[in-house]
Amino acid sequence: MGFIDRIARSFLLSELLAGLGITLSYFFKSKATINYPYEKSPLSPRFRGEHALRRYANGEERCIACKLCESTCPAEAITIEAEERADGSRRTTRYDIDMTKCIYCGLCQEACPVDAIVQGPNYEFATETREELIYNKSKLLANGDQWESALALRIEQDAPYR
Repeated sequence: MGFIDRIARSFLLSELLAGLGITLSYFFKSKATINYPYEKSPLSPRFRGEHALRRYANGEERCIACKLCESTCPAEAITIEAEERADGSRRTTRYDIDMTKCIYCGLCQEACPVDAIVQGPNYEFATETREELIYNKSKLLANGDQWESALALRIEQDAPYR
């Protein structure tokens, strides 16, 4: 009986018709892809994208030059130089991140006691040369100024998990 059943299935092409039926059912379902440059998928508040240095509301940079982010970075992508100011506080004179070395682990953000260095929502930062991927202090502060409202919202949404 199995031999006749196999011949009947191959003669009637039932497997082929079943496959075509599945394909046809997906034709009428909603699309699983997005039209990327024009549509963007939602990002998690814990997404780790391009780095940014944040400022306080009065405009002063948050970084206190404790160098915890530099020491925690497993890729050794962060370089910090600092000096004391006249009032006794420490501030950075140089804050560089080599984005070609960065592995986007988020340890720098976790180590920072004042939420100065954060990883923002931007994932579209392609460049033409490798030198453009070495972010200095002014570039990081510009990123922070540009993304501040989104960064503050993301930190607030992530607070219950920290």
